[in-house]
Amino acid sequence: MRIDELDYHLPEGLIAQYPLEPRDKARLLVLKRREEEIVHTTFSDVGSFLHKGDVLVVNSSKVIPARLFGRKETQGRVEVLLLRKIPGDGETWECLARRGKRLKEGARIYFSPELTGEVVGNGSEGKKRISFEADGNFWEVINRMGQIPLPPYIRRGAEEIDREGYQTIFARHEGAVAAPTAGLHFTPELVKDIEGKGAKVVSLTLHVGLGSFHPIRKADVEDHPLESEFYHIPPSSAETINEARKTGARICAVGTTVVRALESAVDEKGEVHPQRGMTGLYIYPGFRFKAVDALITNFHLPRSTLLLLVFAFGGKEPIIRAYQEAIREGYRFYSYGDGMLLM
Repeated sequence: MRIDELDYHLPEGLIAQYPLEPRDKARLLVLKRREEEIVHTTFSDVGSFLHKGDVLVVNSSKVIPARLFGRKETQGRVEVLLLRKIPGDGETWECLARRGKRLKEGARIYFSPELTGEVVGNGSEGKKRISFEADGNFWEVINRMGQIPLPPYIRRGAEEIDREGYQTIFARHEGAVAAPTAGLHFTPELVKDIEGKGAKVVSLTLHVGLGSFHPIRKADVEDHPLESEFYHIPPSSAETINEARKTGARICAVGTTVVRALESAVDEKGEVHPQRGMTGLYIYPGFRFKAVDALITNFHLPRSTLLLLVFAFGGKEPIIRAYQEAIREGYRFYSYGDGMLLM
């Protein structure tokens, strides 16, 4: 598939800059492929498209305040983005260091009287490995001084509203640098309504990494290198999913992250296995889905692996038509935007 097939024109004014309150009043575009029908409704009505026994799978990943601002020993400013904790003792992280190309091994960064860092090595593609020293509990310090790392298309600095607005209500396990945005539309009341209709809600964890922000630059999308991300499917969630499939109920993934996790852990018979590890599963048209029957997602950027996954799941032409209609109808796009349900 060629990269230019992932292009579309989006008016700048349709890129959502702030979260919507209440969350479930976001708009919802429902694409019914079998009927070749598009339905416009509000997200609070999503439960009416689920049947008794269906399983809604959500991502319990929590965004960390990963953006830190410090100074080098020369007083030059450095912006650091925490990406991934390196296994082992202490708090050594793989990071992006803006204005940090000249940071050599041994260089120290001073973020505050409570937090310092030392460059202990280089990672791939210009990344740095930084060992942090905190005066007290590392996470308490990071939560006080770090900023939520908003996507670059949100053209403002992080604000206090983002500490809650850029987290889903399911967020439990810290480790992501971007939110699993399809889950941002849910409220506790909506979950209660869905469960009241007889559907089940289970969770897994996939920590969104920097790869979600990387546009595809290869002429052939199949050649794009996709970074691996940590995921965990607990036994209880796998058991609920597998029992539902035996009865013919549907599995509805809340977000592309959930799709990648489930499809990384399913066997040829369609059984999902408990897993903990890294997945580099890259989904593009031609992929055979074995674990997921429906997908709740947001509207994604051109030339992104997320849009490519949605093409694979919903079909390129139906998705293009749905996006064109969403633009005509003034839907809000990207992380803080409206939602889409693919049946």
